[in-house]
Amino acid sequence: MKLAGHAVHPILVVFPLGLLSTAVVFDLVGLGSDGGSWHVIAFWMIAAGIIGGVLAAVTGFLDYRGIPRDTRARSVGRLHGTANAVVLALFVASWLLRRSDPVHPATIALALSFAGAAVALVAGWLGGELVQRLGMGVDEGAHPNAPSSLSGRPAGSNDRARSRRAA
Repeated sequence: MKLAGHAVHPILVVFPLGLLSTAVVFDLVGLGSDGGSWHVIAFWMIAAGIIGGVLAAVTGFLDYRGIPRDTRARSVGRLHGTANAVVLALFVASWLLRRSDPVHPATIALALSFAGAAVALVAGWLGGELVQRLGMGVDEGAHPNAPSSLSGRPAGSNDRARSRRAA
């Protein structure tokens, strides 16, 4: 799934990853400072991160459907998606357990979000494997002087090389 020539999934994942990981940091600060307001901020960051995660999951699933069957990329994509579904489930459970008292989250609510952050690291590595090692989502012919994705030209074209050959 692309928007203005770029895959949408990588654009969207930064929001839930940033929100959910920062929520964990705020929970840790809250534990260290005995400050309930940090936990309330984490509660709302988790809510926003879950919404962003669902949007990223939809676009990721659409991208996954385009990966050729019976390939390592398809297997890694399945693991990546499953791990991220676990991340969302852990944070949803944490958020639900906090709803009655966001100022004083239960230990299990904190443990679930910390576990979610740990699984997110693995899921993120798998996403990196898909792009950097397996080339998923990378334009064919991509190179350092490829034209802008907004140009409408394929990545393999290069005006500089053409103008040098013409001269």
